[in-house]
Amino acid sequence: MDHKGKLRNALQHKAGQVPVDFGSTAVTGIHALAVGKLRDYFGLEKRPVKVWEPYQFLGEVEDDLKEAMGIDTIGITPRNTIFGFPNEHWKEFKTPWGQIALVSEHFKTTPSPDNGLFIYPAGDTTVPPSGHLPKTGFFFDTIIRQEPIDDAKLNVEDNLEEFQPISGEDLKYFEAEAKKAARSNRGVVATFGGTAIGDIALVPGPFLKHPKGIRDVTEWYVSTVTRQDYLRQIFSRQTEIALENLAKIHKAVRDVVEAVFVCGTDFGTQDSQFCSPKTFDSLYAPYYKEINGWIHRHTGWKTFKHCCGSCEVFMGNFIEAGFDIVNPVQVSAKGMDPKILKERYGDKLVFWGGGVDTQRTLPFGKPEAVRAEVLRNCEIFSKGGGFVFNSVHNIQANVPVENVAAMLEAVKEFNGN
Repeated sequence: MDHKGKLRNALQHKAGQVPVDFGSTAVTGIHALAVGKLRDYFGLEKRPVKVWEPYQFLGEVEDDLKEAMGIDTIGITPRNTIFGFPNEHWKEFKTPWGQIALVSEHFKTTPSPDNGLFIYPAGDTTVPPSGHLPKTGFFFDTIIRQEPIDDAKLNVEDNLEEFQPISGEDLKYFEAEAKKAARSNRGVVATFGGTAIGDIALVPGPFLKHPKGIRDVTEWYVSTVTRQDYLRQIFSRQTEIALENLAKIHKAVRDVVEAVFVCGTDFGTQDSQFCSPKTFDSLYAPYYKEINGWIHRHTGWKTFKHCCGSCEVFMGNFIEAGFDIVNPVQVSAKGMDPKILKERYGDKLVFWGGGVDTQRTLPFGKPEAVRAEVLRNCEIFSKGGGFVFNSVHNIQANVPVENVAAMLEAVKEFNGN
């Protein structure tokens, strides 16, 4: 069975070999430093790694590395990065940790007072920076640029600036990317954007030059209690625009896509939740149902929900809201026991992730511990299909390459390769 067939099998909850995803989305990726180390480990051609997602400094996993790692997926990602500029006309950039990488020509930085780096929305250095890379960091933090809030003057349109009808340029881009992906024998995972209901990574607007509305992270979470009517107005209009855009996008890409990233809003913390299931059902679910319902009625795409942390209590709600896939399956969080998750929800949800803990085991464990955990989790999650192997979220910069190799070898061992 080819790569695409393995993914389809898993998405249809059919038993078989476990497909592997690394690099198809911004939540299943690999830091550029780790990508470089993996290329060296597998003896691949030495060349600078392309940083396709600068916010988390994720590196492009090229075809030769995909083959070496046994990856079954290919991603379609938005034309613009989270900092609002397109990846084009690549240039060399020396990172603070000494790696020579390739970045977009619009990747513009200046030194920060702590000897780190500032990055600018749309590459415009005449406006305040929207991201900060600390001196000893490996990825950017968003800079909050919140104007004073006057509740009497809050305008829903201010929080809708980034949710607009899709441009002809973006449609042509997605059409071209879909045609390119269709020539691959890998399963296609697409991120089209515009469907993220309340995704906290997007709230500060790092892609906007002068964000207006509610942009402070803390203030946004407060608003989920105190300004629910305002948020519902945002979500309602955002959903209307998203459905119009999805119709145009589907016409351009058709059913090349196997799975579509819908939303990355996190509802779980390490030990608890940001809101109750009741709040989820009243504030978020109506809009998820509209978006997922449209996708299921008009396409063959499976819907992908990213939610970090302790989110077992939401799994039934995710199912009711129409999600087919949940990621990253943070098995290190409270209540996220693989056996319980599979027994309770495995017939309805595809678990995309949860293959190995990235808080302790992968970065700090020994290769034999990594192997044991991977084999154990594959055994649990793969029963009856419905499992796509990925670590719990992205592989970070300083994870020992030997541990990543042990992880990959364990999956191959489980698959009988």
